[in-house]
Amino acid sequence: MSIKATPTPGSQLVSPKDHTLILIDFQSQMSFATKSIDAVNLRNNAALISNAAAGFGVSTILTTVAEKSFSGPMFTEITDAFEGKTLFDRTSMNTWEDAAVIEEVNRIGKNRVVLAGLWTSVCIVGPALSALDQGFEVYFISDACGDVSTEAHERASDRMIQAGARPMTSLQYMLELQRDWARTETYDMTTGIAKKFGGAYGLGIIYAKTMFGAHEG
Repeated sequence: MSIKATPTPGSQLVSPKDHTLILIDFQSQMSFATKSIDAVNLRNNAALISNAAAGFGVSTILTTVAEKSFSGPMFTEITDAFEGKTLFDRTSMNTWEDAAVIEEVNRIGKNRVVLAGLWTSVCIVGPALSALDQGFEVYFISDACGDVSTEAHERASDRMIQAGARPMTSLQYMLELQRDWARTETYDMTTGIAKKFGGAYGLGIIYAKTMFGAHEG
C-alpha cells in the first residue's frame, strides 16, 4: 500500500518555539585563533542567526568564558540583537557543566537545543555530546562555528554528527524559522535580515524588490 502524503512539516524541522538556541563564546580572544572561517563571515553569520532568533522570539542563552579576565566581550553583533539580555559567564570549557546555564536550560524547558560558537572542537562538542547523552535533540549551526583549523572544525563536526547531532547553516536556520512566505507577520523582518546579513542572497532580494517590486509568495 502506498504512503499518503500530507502538507505538513517534518518533525526534524526547527520552528521558533520548539528549541533553545545557545550561543557560546563568540569572544575576541577565541576568534583570533579561528582559521576555519574568515572572521568577517563568522561575525556576519552570528549576526544573522542572532537577529533571526531575536525577531522570531526564540528562547536563547548567551554564554561566555572568562569574559573579564581573559577572553573579552561577546561580539556586539550578538549582544545588540539581544539588548539587555544577561550573559552567563563560565569557568568551564564545556557549557553543559556550568550549573547556572543548565538551570536556565531547565527553566526554559525545551528538549531540542541548537548550538553555535567558538571553538567547534571544544565549546560546541562538549555541550553537544553532553546534551545528546542526556536525551536532548541537538543541532549545530556549522557556519556560525569556527576552530583553529579546517581539520579541527571538520573532525569536530564529524564527531557530533556520528553521535546524532544535526548540522545546519545560518541562512538555513533563519529560513526554516520563516518556512512560509505567506507568514506576513515575519516576512519583512526575515527579508530585512537577509538583505543586511544574507550575502549574495540578500543582494538578490534588494535587486528584485528595487527593480521589479518583487515579493516572495
